[in-house]
Amino acid sequence: MFLIRPLIASAIVLSAFTCHAHSFKVGAIDIGHPWARPTATGQKAGGGYLKLTNAAGVADRLLSGHTEVAASVELHTMTMDGDVMRMRQVDAIDLPAGQTVELKPGGLHIMFMGLKAPLKEGDTFPLKLKFEKAGEVVVDVKVQQPKGAAAEHKH
Repeated sequence: MFLIRPLIASAIVLSAFTCHAHSFKVGAIDIGHPWARPTATGQKAGGGYLKLTNAAGVADRLLSGHTEVAASVELHTMTMDGDVMRMRQVDAIDLPAGQTVELKPGGLHIMFMGLKAPLKEGDTFPLKLKFEKAGEVVVDVKVQQPKGAAAEHKH
């Protein structure tokens, strides 16, 4: 019994470390769980999502992204106009001071345009993000199926 408790404690610490292992930081910006949807063969665009927390006392902006898996990376917003989904490219995504902005299905998101190959579930790929004040950082994007309500929106 005395040996089991340290093993359980070690497992809890390891799982807590693993949960936070898929987050990144540049300057005062915390980047949480970058992920992308799997895509079908022949599909030329895919969606990417993450959570951005600006811990700074000043606003910042996500300006752009770059990855080798696509010809280009665009920042997008999605809105519903009645029954019509409207997606449009935006120049930047504002990150107010002390706030969190979530890029998620059905709202702000990243588009990988001109995919060079399908994004396969379980794969990971690098994505360079450029912020106006915080600078640049490379994050690992995990390809996975969406969970819960996020599963309803598709590109």
